[in-house]
Amino acid sequence: MRPARGRNARPIIGAMNSFLWVKAFHIVFIASWFAGLFYLPRLFVNLAGVPADSHAERERLLVMARKLYRFSSLLMIVAIALGIALWLMHGTYGGHPNWLDIKLLLVVVAIGYHHACWSILRKFERFANVRSERWLRVFNEAAVLLFTAIVVLATVKPF
Repeated sequence: MRPARGRNARPIIGAMNSFLWVKAFHIVFIASWFAGLFYLPRLFVNLAGVPADSHAERERLLVMARKLYRFSSLLMIVAIALGIALWLMHGTYGGHPNWLDIKLLLVVVAIGYHHACWSILRKFERFANVRSERWLRVFNEAAVLLFTAIVVLATVKPF
């Protein structure tokens, strides 16, 4: 493909620059959102291990978890909005590759994981948690696996 020349060059370059800026911020917000998803379940592990008589420690961890959940939710919304913008800017060109289908499915799973964290947090607030520390540790690792799969699919585009 030949580079655009003359009057047509600027719009193409401008559109490509816009796409790259949106892509860069999408990556930043995805990584930031997942940082919250990596740490929030770790707070749940700590909450599960708090002795029954340690009310101050429990309340401190709950405040941290609430604030982190709210902040992560904002990051998720921006990351998804930027992802939609990328999709609209890029276009489908007669369909999209299979890797994108799987990536989008994993993004839906990540959103579900995010909401599962909300449910677990609510249970801790109501003293209704029934999950063990071990279960919460395994749950904590699921975000790492999701993030890895999404990054590999978006970067390598294996199929």
